[in-house]
Amino acid sequence: MDILIVEDEPEIAHLIELSLEKEGFFCRTSRDGMNALRMFQEQPPDLIILDLMIPGLDGLEVCARIRQKPGAKDPYILMLTAKGEEIDRVIGLSTGADDYMVKPFSPRELVARVRALLRRSLRQGGQHQVNRTQHFIVDVDQRTASRQMNSKEVEILDLTTLEFNLLTTFVSNPGRVWNRTQLIDKLWGDNFFGDERVVDTHVARLRKKIEPDSANPTFIKTVVGVGYKFEDPLVA
Repeated sequence: MDILIVEDEPEIAHLIELSLEKEGFFCRTSRDGMNALRMFQEQPPDLIILDLMIPGLDGLEVCARIRQKPGAKDPYILMLTAKGEEIDRVIGLSTGADDYMVKPFSPRELVARVRALLRRSLRQGGQHQVNRTQHFIVDVDQRTASRQMNSKEVEILDLTTLEFNLLTTFVSNPGRVWNRTQLIDKLWGDNFFGDERVVDTHVARLRKKIEPDSANPTFIKTVVGVGYKFEDPLVA
């Protein structure tokens, strides 16, 4: 797995690199936001460890630009910051980060979080599976999803990796009510360390891409006090 480390403090970048390379990961490093974007475009990594406060473009802007144009590979993003306030976590996750760590951190915990994020891609193996509902077709093997709102119009959905996995979970179980913990376990695995509200952020992002009106969702319904459920009948 290829990991891009974006960190302007040489000692911290070196510590992260040593910890990950010891576990068999291939690492590259960047000390500023613009160079990180260039490296991402030239050779998209599987995961980015992204410091919030870096020169040039800050981590939030880098994260937002990557999520806007993920390219051939949509990397997982683990954001680092010296700030621990709740608002910073919420802002970081709202831009598309998948997890969040506050400095100082344990190298062992960092490696565990990296493995937990990368495990998502390994959990998608198995037999060829296509899930169909009245308005959606999700091809798990080809990693494609489409929406058909009437008999003439079919829209190919432009989804990030996590959005695709989230839609797959919903479409394969229409009518089931999912709480945050269940969705975290399904998408991140047992070693998730982040804020549970990351689920709300990604559900909101998915709604914007699949709902006719994301403010009044037709398909992904909120079950107050519980979680979410997907409503669209299965098609044999």
